[in-house]
Parts: sequence; structure tokens; C-alpha cells
Amino acid sequence: MLKVENISVSYGARLALNKVSLELPAGCILGLIGPNGAGKTTLLRALCGVLPLQDGTIWIDGGDIRRLSAMERARLMAVVPQANHLPPAFTAWETVLLGRTPYINWLGQVSSRDEEAARQAMERTHTIDLAERRIGELSGGEQQRLLLARALAQGAPILLMDEPTTHLDLQYQYSLLEQIKKLAHEDQLAVLVALHDLNLVERYADRVAVLVGGELLALGKPAEVLTAPLLSRVYCIPLSVIQTRPGGPSIILPA
Repeated sequence: MLKVENISVSYGARLALNKVSLELPAGCILGLIGPNGAGKTTLLRALCGVLPLQDGTIWIDGGDIRRLSAMERARLMAVVPQANHLPPAFTAWETVLLGRTPYINWLGQVSSRDEEAARQAMERTHTIDLAERRIGELSGGEQQRLLLARALAQGAPILLMDEPTTHLDLQYQYSLLEQIKKLAHEDQLAVLVALHDLNLVERYADRVAVLVGGELLALGKPAEVLTAPLLSRVYCIPLSVIQTRPGGPSIILPA
């Protein structure tokens, strides 16, 4: 679904991404980890076309992303940013309905199909009871769930997520990631999610990519990548990976 070949991105003279390559097939959750400043957000912004590439190619379903219009990209790829720039005067319903922008005609008319897509997205993210409330009245966690609803309303087969569990309490962290896992595996979405919580990555990601200093250090299954030696080197502190039970999830803790 999504293929990245040797992409590089610069901010002026500073190289932010250096020859990064990876693949994201349909039905897969790829967890993106790395220390602050590693290039995770830069990679997400490059993938959705916000940042120009200095080198390399991004393919979506076999097509070069640079040959797609912004509207065509929006029908293929939805982005869930961190909840910090939502318009406070908009209602939750209006915010989620913005996800249908790639399908609304030039007169700006919203169809019943658009409304149904928005309604289903809010029901799946448990935000339908917020529909008439203003964004400025909502908590950060409620806004984050609305951003996911907006992305789902977009109906794109690729989902890019930048720290989607920010502002969420434990209940909604697990609820949101369970929903994402279900969407990926049952609806065959290709999901790339940047996370800081290594235990959430271990539990929910099908594959893990490690960025350090703008370079891809490791890529593979969680058991292959989330090892104590590698993580200790990446985060510059001693870390332990503790197996809770045979075949069960591990817990990653400071050593």
C-alpha cells in the first residue's frame, strides 16, 4: 500500500531524514519509535506531502505521490495529528465532517453519504455524544478522539498518526489503540503510528521501525526490535524487557 524508498528531507542545511526506506502493507500497524528529535514527525509530514523530498520516492499503491493532487492524496491518506490546533468555535460534528472535504463538490454541498460517514466515524470512536459541543469546551483527550473520527470519516486506506494517545487517560489509550488494531486487521487499513510509550508499541504494533538522528536504525517484528540492548542504545539509559508469561506481552522498564 505504502512504499518509501531512500527518502531524505532537509530543514535548510540540516538533514532531518537520511535515506529512509520502509514498506507499509494493508492490514498492518507499523509502530514508529525513537527519541525526541529523531525525525518521526518529519517522516509523517513527508509521507503526506507537507514537506518536499530532497531525495527518494514515496509510492502509494504503486503510484508516485508527487504525481497526485492534494485532493487525490487526501482520498488515499488520512492524518491524525496531535490535538493542539483545532478551531475552538467549531462543533465536534463540524470538525469530523471536515474529513469529507475530499469528496464534497465545488459548491461545498454536504451529501447524506458524507453525513453518514461522519456519523459512523463518531460512533466508532465513541464521540457521537459530543456532536453539538464546541471544540473549545472539550478536553484534550476528547479532541484527540475527534481527530481520529475525522480521519475515519475521510475513508482513506492509509492512516498516519502522530502520538494519538497524547492527553488520553489509560482507559482511552487502550480503547483507541484497540479500535485502530481492529480497523487495520478487519478493514485492511495500513497504519503508521508514532508513539513514545514502548509498552503500547509492544502490545499493538505488528512491526516496529526505529528512527535515530533521521536514520532508520531497525525495522522488524516487535520481538526482534524491542530488545534491551537496542532500546538501551537508542534511549541512552539501561532498559529491561521482562517477559510476563510464555507467549504473552513483555514489559519494558528502566533497568
